[in-house]
Amino acid sequence: MICDRNLIAVVDDDKGVQRALSRLVRALGYDSVTYGSGEALLAAVHTRALACVILDHHLPGQTGLETLRKLARSTPPIPVAVITGLDEPGLRECCLAAGAVAYILKPASQFDIEAAIKKATFR
Repeated sequence: MICDRNLIAVVDDDKGVQRALSRLVRALGYDSVTYGSGEALLAAVHTRALACVILDHHLPGQTGLETLRKLARSTPPIPVAVITGLDEPGLRECCLAAGAVAYILKPASQFDIEAAIKKATFR
């Protein structure tokens, strides 16, 4: 599967956050697809050629970090920016060590999201 350099997945269990991030992604010139959990993303990841994922850490079921670790083993690996509203000691380091290209705190600015996407997609 060839990567669609314009398709960004937004994974968040809060529908309002999904909509807001999806609108921002589209305003930056990308297409977006949304998922409410890490499991939903992983179930669909082989059907979509994603450029990158904006992944909330605090999700129902498996955490963003667990999802990130599974995505890092995919072939080819999909770049992931982890976003969270509840920063925990050591979480940034764990996410970056697991392969995240960025660690973003909510509320995220347009600059933070744009920088993470550009880093992930090499634009």
